[in-house]
Amino acid sequence: MTARITLVQGDITGQSADAIVNAANSSLLGGGGVDGAIHRRGGPEILAECRALRASRYGRGLPTGQAVATTAGRLDARWVIHTVGPRYLPEEDRSELLASCYRESLRVADELGARTVAFPAVSAGIYGWPLDDAARIAVETVRAAPTSVEEVRFVLFDERAYEAFAARLR
Repeated sequence: MTARITLVQGDITGQSADAIVNAANSSLLGGGGVDGAIHRRGGPEILAECRALRASRYGRGLPTGQAVATTAGRLDARWVIHTVGPRYLPEEDRSELLASCYRESLRVADELGARTVAFPAVSAGIYGWPLDDAARIAVETVRAAPTSVEEVRFVLFDERAYEAFAARLR
């Protein structure tokens, strides 16, 4: 089954979904951008579970392209799925790592039984991935991924990001 893809312009922390995907850094301990916003709005429960993950399975941090779930704390969701996007390097094709973020997040969502998943534009912020290419990889990967998720919602922070994703859906 393929998920229905919808687009929303706005703040991902205000979304109501079974799972909200966090464009995390490998430390899992919060950061800037989407990561910082999710930790701030979600509250200390998310950070507590991230610390427990670091103390057990991910002592060196979550590897790029992988995904892991925690509680959603005070967010209007059941889970936060943390995924570490690659930094954009013009001299190295890291597209497969970015695609893996979406595939792995959907795999985790399926394991959890999530039906609605809200994604940010992974790696398109401070990690420098060109927006049009980030949108292409995100949409193509989600369309091709086998999943039980019914709705994938891309929550885009501004009009430029929204338009880049909308162009890929046309």
